[in-house]
Amino acid sequence: MKNFALIGTAGYIAPRHLRAIKETNNNLVAAVDKFDSVGIMDSFFSDANFFVEFERFDRHIEKLKREQDFHLDYVSICTPNYLHDAHIRFALRQGADAICEKPLVLNPWNIDALETLETEYQKKVNPILQLRLHESIVALKQKIENGPKDKIYDVDLTYLTSRGKWYYTSWKGDLSKSGGIASNIGIHFFDMLSWIFGSLQKNTVHVHTHDRASGYLEFRQARVLWFLSINYDLIPENIKAKGQRIYRSIKVDGKEIEFSDGFLDLHTKSYQNILEGRGFSLQDAATSVQITHEIRNAELTPIQSDYHPMVKYPLVPHPFEMNHHL
Repeated sequence: MKNFALIGTAGYIAPRHLRAIKETNNNLVAAVDKFDSVGIMDSFFSDANFFVEFERFDRHIEKLKREQDFHLDYVSICTPNYLHDAHIRFALRQGADAICEKPLVLNPWNIDALETLETEYQKKVNPILQLRLHESIVALKQKIENGPKDKIYDVDLTYLTSRGKWYYTSWKGDLSKSGGIASNIGIHFFDMLSWIFGSLQKNTVHVHTHDRASGYLEFRQARVLWFLSINYDLIPENIKAKGQRIYRSIKVDGKEIEFSDGFLDLHTKSYQNILEGRGFSLQDAATSVQITHEIRNAELTPIQSDYHPMVKYPLVPHPFEMNHHL
């Protein structure tokens, strides 16, 4: 049984980590979040110590280590994107391996620094790249690997996951904290594409606003038109009619890749691999971090050719700008 600590317990993704720790028969020792709406812990680890101040959490871990010869094996990180780098460093300093949600970090140079710290502390950073474990995605990768080595595939990626006005008030709506739409909701898909289709050759951006981003990616074996949005109005009407607020679509050479299901246990699979020494590495996460960094800082390319059809949908004002005029 391994000893875990969890940072970011009140967040959206934290329950999947709590479940993964539980289902792999391990122990949560302590957790921290500045928000105290963490009753979900009772379903998994009601005896774990909980803190709303990071300093007291840090002190508790340190006291356990010095006074009880306690060894912390893993720190799971579910905090806002811009804090991942600092919390990974905390884990390594504590002599623990880190398990971190996407995006691992916001800037490529952060990965270089973390590699140095891995060597210094002789510990490992394990990014969560769960789409690489999805059966449909694994099958697609195998199909591409077994296909013609010189074939270039045409890929259409559309991911619409609607968010309310709260999004813009939260850290997710702050570009400096979330990294923007591409980092916040798209990075797993960019990782998946680079994993399947090889090294990145070209990256152009056509639209990048508060509620959507779109562009063209060229990999060694794929030309990708991609579109991401959190705007509910852009979701297809047949999806809305089902009462759903999420639309995922990946087409390869015009054929839909079905991967709507099978997401619920991917974190547990990720933890099983990590515990068996088969977790992903900093370099595994590097390409998607580089892609999203480039998207965030790119000058927009005129919409002339090689663009996703949804890029033509009318733009809408930022909700804060709308409220300003009321």
